[in-house]
Amino acid sequence: MRRPAVVVATITGIVLLVLSGRYGYHRDELYFLAAGRHLAWGYPDQPPLTPLLARAMSGIASHSLVVLRLPSTLSAAAVVLLAGLMAERLGAQRSGQWVASIATALCGLVLGVGHLLSTATTALLGEVLITYLVLRLLQGGDRRLWLLVGVAGGLTFQANVLVGFVLLALALALPRRPGPWVAGALTLAIGLPYLVWQAQHDWPQHEIARNIAAGGSGSSVPRSLFLVMLVLQIGPWLLPIWWLGLRRLLRDRRLRCFGLAFVGLVVLFVALGGKPYYVGGLVPLLLAAGAQPTVDRFPRAAVVAMLALSSPALLFTLPVLPASQTGAVIPVNNDVGETIGWPSFVRQVEAAVPPGAVVVTSNYGEAGALDRYGSVPAFSGHNGYGLWRIPPGSTTALTVGMDRRLLDRICSHVQQVGHVQSAVDTDEDGAVLATCTPREPWSRLWPEVRHLG
Repeated sequence: MRRPAVVVATITGIVLLVLSGRYGYHRDELYFLAAGRHLAWGYPDQPPLTPLLARAMSGIASHSLVVLRLPSTLSAAAVVLLAGLMAERLGAQRSGQWVASIATALCGLVLGVGHLLSTATTALLGEVLITYLVLRLLQGGDRRLWLLVGVAGGLTFQANVLVGFVLLALALALPRRPGPWVAGALTLAIGLPYLVWQAQHDWPQHEIARNIAAGGSGSSVPRSLFLVMLVLQIGPWLLPIWWLGLRRLLRDRRLRCFGLAFVGLVVLFVALGGKPYYVGGLVPLLLAAGAQPTVDRFPRAAVVAMLALSSPALLFTLPVLPASQTGAVIPVNNDVGETIGWPSFVRQVEAAVPPGAVVVTSNYGEAGALDRYGSVPAFSGHNGYGLWRIPPGSTTALTVGMDRRLLDRICSHVQQVGHVQSAVDTDEDGAVLATCTPREPWSRLWPEVRHLG
């Protein structure tokens, strides 16, 4: 009975593996590689697990995108497998298991997480594993599984703190059960080193969350568009499946906690200004719960059409097209543009660096690209980079994309020497290159340069 989940998970893993080496590094992946060279219990914007994974993968093959993204490939395949297994546990027949597995494999959230190494890589898998374990518990599983839920939650917490909201939502939806609270306490115990690090550094992630809520992230969305973007990121043609799944869960007294948790998280993240993918960990369960009702309610041709019409998600989330033909994709999925053109960016920057100067960039992606591909010392005040190193003395710097008002404050002389040209639409396209003679040693100016976001 488990053949559909195994087959679709295997195909998903193979597709992701074959495509994982196309285009180039995402800016966040360049940052994770840099963070992996500065291992710590925490960073301003994330717990330690993703940088640790980046370091481990680069230790296996230092310049291989395929190896770097292997954890994401395996994570997405495992999510598809778990979705099929959850459908089976919910009573889906063979056809329903096929639908649940294929729908999950075509879900834009799952494909996006499966292609790039990110903090969502472990978070999505961890949250789906937690829902699978809780489903088993609600169906009469051994109560000691709550301890496994806590361990899974703790390890996931070390990649992304959002799992804490998932566990809290489940605990509130199961008020008479001590198990979720035990799991939550174990999660916090495992995640304690990161919380201590954040406390020692004045909780920088809170400031970053406020910046995201204010629209400061490239993937931030207005609160009014949260639900619209959630539907688009899952896949609009999959809406009937997960909507039927949500309705089924809310109507089932035994499983209602999942539906309440999903609705509660949507309301919470709309209020807090979060991103739609924050609720992604519960989506595979919704697809699993809705698969058999979809098969029972709709003609076979309609179900096949839903899945077939969802296949363009491959074009918008994975590097299927030639990089030169991504102009229509980037406005829909900005992450695609973030993986194109970094070697060219580095060549342009290094060609403009005066002899003996260093480079100070406006964001961690630019600094990470220079660290990966360049030979000139690169510095940035952005997030973790702002903690790791400061330019020496009063060294002249070539600045990249930095705010002119900031430069006028910290530099005695500023001269624009060019700008970056990108082959595709990226945040770096048109970034101003300017030399800066600092007014004081960089160590004194650095508090003004450092920024979170």
